[in-house]
Amino acid sequence: MGFPERSADVRMAQYETGSRTPKADLTRALANAFEVSPNALTIPDIDTDIGLMHTLFALEDLRGLTIGKLDGEICLRLDKSRGITYLSMFEMLSAWEEQAEKLKAGEITKEDYDRWRYTYPEMKAQQTRDRLDALRTAAKDTEA
Repeated sequence: MGFPERSADVRMAQYETGSRTPKADLTRALANAFEVSPNALTIPDIDTDIGLMHTLFALEDLRGLTIGKLDGEICLRLDKSRGITYLSMFEMLSAWEEQAEKLKAGEITKEDYDRWRYTYPEMKAQQTRDRLDALRTAAKDTEA
């Protein structure tokens, strides 16, 4: 890539860790050397279709997100063989689905739904604390 030999390994390590970002021409050269798209080497811009696709590809690699068909429709799934990664993603996506269903059923407003999404996971943590407090109160009431 044309780096001085004594600093090449340090520079590449900085790129790998994200502490330094290569310029566009270097990214293109690296992508060419690895025979991949430059989009595969950069932080995806999810506001673009290509950036979103590369985000999904990264989720496939990192989180076991898979693509398939269900009843003729394209769907994204979690790979159960990924163990703790699967469980973590399942919990988070289940929490999201629960809020989406509440919105759909009219149990919460769009504003409530957006607040949940934009403050996640803090809002989920607060909901869990509220449920635990309610259970503790109920337990004390039955003991008395």
